[in-house]
Amino acid sequence: MTEKKLYLKFVEADVTGIISLYWETAPETCKAIWGALEKPIQIPASHAIFSGPEIMMGLPEEARNFDPLALPPENQTVLPQPGEMLWFYQPKNFFKIDPDEFWEVGMFYGEGGRTFGPTGWISCTYFARMTEGLDAVANQCRLIRKEGIKTVELGRLA
Repeated sequence: MTEKKLYLKFVEADVTGIISLYWETAPETCKAIWGALEKPIQIPASHAIFSGPEIMMGLPEEARNFDPLALPPENQTVLPQPGEMLWFYQPKNFFKIDPDEFWEVGMFYGEGGRTFGPTGWISCTYFARMTEGLDAVANQCRLIRKEGIKTVELGRLA
Protein backbone atom coordinates (compact mmCIF):
# COMPACT_ATOMS: atom_id res chain seq x y z
CA MET A 1 0.00 0.00 0.00
CA THR A 2 2.89 2.41 0.51
CA GLU A 3 2.98 3.29 -3.20
CA LYS A 4 -0.42 5.03 -2.93
CA LYS A 5 0.09 8.79 -2.76
CA LEU A 6 -2.01 11.93 -2.79
CA TYR A 7 -1.54 15.38 -4.25
CA LEU A 8 -2.49 18.85 -3.08
CA LYS A 9 -2.80 21.51 -5.76
CA PHE A 10 -3.39 25.23 -5.43
CA VAL A 11 -5.84 25.55 -8.30
CA GLU A 12 -5.42 29.21 -9.30
CA ALA A 13 -1.61 29.15 -9.05
CA ASP A 14 -1.22 25.66 -10.57
CA VAL A 15 1.20 24.66 -7.79
CA THR A 16 1.22 21.01 -6.71
CA GLY A 17 2.82 18.96 -3.96
CA ILE A 18 3.00 15.17 -3.65
CA ILE A 19 1.95 13.51 -0.40
CA SER A 20 3.22 10.22 0.99
CA LEU A 21 0.81 8.48 3.35
CA TYR A 22 1.83 7.04 6.72
CA TRP A 23 0.34 3.61 6.05
CA GLU A 24 2.51 1.95 8.72
CA THR A 25 1.71 4.31 11.60
CA ALA A 26 -1.80 5.57 10.71
CA PRO A 27 -3.33 2.74 8.66
CA GLU A 28 -6.99 3.30 9.55
CA THR A 29 -6.83 7.03 8.95
CA CYS A 30 -4.97 6.53 5.65
CA LYS A 31 -7.62 4.03 4.55
CA ALA A 32 -10.41 6.47 5.43
CA ILE A 33 -8.84 9.48 3.70
CA TRP A 34 -7.89 7.38 0.66
CA GLY A 35 -11.49 6.20 0.39
CA ALA A 36 -12.82 9.73 0.82
CA LEU A 37 -10.71 10.89 -2.12
CA GLU A 38 -12.00 8.38 -4.66
CA LYS A 39 -12.83 11.50 -6.66
CA PRO A 40 -10.64 14.60 -6.29
CA ILE A 41 -12.18 17.37 -4.22
CA GLN A 42 -11.79 21.13 -4.56
CA ILE A 43 -12.09 22.92 -1.26
CA PRO A 44 -11.33 26.30 0.27
CA ALA A 45 -8.12 26.41 2.30
CA SER A 46 -7.87 28.90 5.11
CA HIS A 47 -5.04 29.72 7.45
CA ALA A 48 -5.25 28.30 10.96
CA ILE A 49 -5.58 30.87 13.71
CA PHE A 50 -3.82 29.34 16.73
CA SER A 51 -1.45 26.68 15.40
CA GLY A 52 1.12 28.67 13.45
CA PRO A 53 2.14 27.73 9.89
CA GLU A 54 -0.87 25.58 9.01
CA ILE A 55 -3.65 25.59 6.45
CA MET A 56 -6.97 23.86 7.13
CA MET A 57 -9.34 22.30 4.63
CA GLY A 58 -12.77 20.96 5.50
CA LEU A 59 -13.72 17.61 4.02
CA PRO A 60 -16.89 18.30 1.99
CA GLU A 61 -20.13 16.35 2.45
CA GLU A 62 -19.61 14.29 -0.72
CA ALA A 63 -16.30 12.94 0.62
CA ARG A 64 -17.61 12.03 4.08
CA ASN A 65 -18.00 8.32 3.39
CA PHE A 66 -16.59 6.94 6.66
CA ASP A 67 -17.47 7.10 10.33
CA PRO A 68 -15.04 9.59 11.90
CA LEU A 69 -15.81 8.31 15.40
CA ALA A 70 -14.65 4.82 14.39
CA LEU A 71 -11.11 6.04 13.62
CA PRO A 72 -8.67 5.26 16.43
CA PRO A 73 -6.07 7.78 17.58
CA GLU A 74 -3.02 7.06 15.40
CA ASN A 75 0.43 8.63 15.09
CA GLN A 76 -0.61 11.53 17.29
CA THR A 77 1.40 14.57 18.25
CA VAL A 78 0.97 18.23 19.10
CA LEU A 79 4.29 19.25 17.49
CA PRO A 80 4.18 18.45 13.75
CA GLN A 81 6.99 18.77 11.24
CA PRO A 82 6.79 20.90 8.07
CA GLY A 83 4.83 19.10 5.38
CA GLU A 84 2.91 16.88 7.80
CA MET A 85 -0.79 16.47 7.30
CA LEU A 86 -3.31 15.92 10.05
CA TRP A 87 -6.82 14.59 10.41
CA PHE A 88 -9.07 16.24 13.00
CA TYR A 89 -12.72 15.54 13.70
CA GLN A 90 -14.77 17.70 16.04
CA PRO A 91 -18.26 16.36 16.74
CA LYS A 92 -21.15 18.76 17.13
CA ASN A 93 -21.12 20.49 20.54
CA PHE A 94 -17.66 19.11 21.41
CA PHE A 95 -16.31 22.52 22.45
CA LYS A 96 -18.36 24.95 24.49
CA ILE A 97 -17.10 27.88 22.44
CA ASP A 98 -17.74 26.27 19.03
CA PRO A 99 -20.74 23.94 18.65
CA ASP A 100 -20.09 23.15 14.96
CA GLU A 101 -18.99 19.80 13.54
CA PHE A 102 -15.64 19.80 11.71
CA TRP A 103 -14.12 17.23 9.35
CA GLU A 104 -10.68 18.75 8.86
CA VAL A 105 -7.51 18.00 6.97
CA GLY A 106 -4.63 20.29 7.86
CA MET A 107 -1.13 20.75 6.53
CA PHE A 108 1.79 22.35 8.32
CA TYR A 109 4.04 24.20 5.90
CA GLY A 110 6.78 25.52 8.18
CA GLU A 111 8.68 25.22 11.45
CA GLY A 112 7.09 26.09 14.77
CA GLY A 113 3.69 24.51 14.23
CA ARG A 114 1.64 23.11 17.05
CA THR A 115 -1.87 21.76 17.37
CA PHE A 116 -3.19 24.33 19.74
CA GLY A 117 -6.69 25.74 19.67
CA PRO A 118 -8.85 28.16 21.61
CA THR A 119 -9.25 25.63 24.42
CA GLY A 120 -5.60 24.52 24.56
CA TRP A 121 -3.54 21.64 23.18
CA ILE A 122 -5.30 19.22 20.83
CA SER A 123 -3.59 15.97 19.90
CA CYS A 124 -4.24 15.09 16.24
CA THR A 125 -3.62 12.12 13.97
CA TYR A 126 -0.85 12.68 11.44
CA PHE A 127 -1.54 10.53 8.40
CA ALA A 128 0.81 11.88 5.71
CA ARG A 129 3.64 14.19 4.75
CA MET A 130 4.24 16.28 1.65
CA THR A 131 7.45 14.82 0.23
CA GLU A 132 7.66 16.73 -3.07
CA GLY A 133 6.92 20.36 -3.88
CA LEU A 134 6.68 21.61 -0.30
CA ASP A 135 8.62 24.85 -0.90
CA ALA A 136 6.30 26.01 -3.69
CA VAL A 137 3.20 24.90 -1.78
CA ALA A 138 4.46 26.66 1.37
CA ASN A 139 4.75 29.91 -0.60
CA GLN A 140 1.07 29.59 -1.55
CA CYS A 141 0.16 28.79 2.06
CA ARG A 142 1.89 31.97 3.23
CA LEU A 143 -0.15 33.99 0.73
CA ILE A 144 -3.37 32.84 2.39
CA ARG A 145 -2.43 34.92 5.43
CA LYS A 146 -2.19 38.04 3.26
CA GLU A 147 -4.73 37.39 0.51
CA GLY A 148 -7.31 35.14 2.16
CA ILE A 149 -8.84 31.78 1.31
CA LYS A 150 -7.54 29.90 -1.76
CA THR A 151 -8.97 26.89 -3.56
CA VAL A 152 -7.02 23.65 -3.32
CA GLU A 153 -7.61 20.33 -4.97
CA LEU A 154 -6.88 17.21 -2.98
CA GLY A 155 -6.87 13.83 -4.67
CA ARG A 156 -5.21 10.53 -5.37
CA LEU A 157 -2.07 10.61 -7.45
CA ALA A 158 -2.74 8.75 -10.68
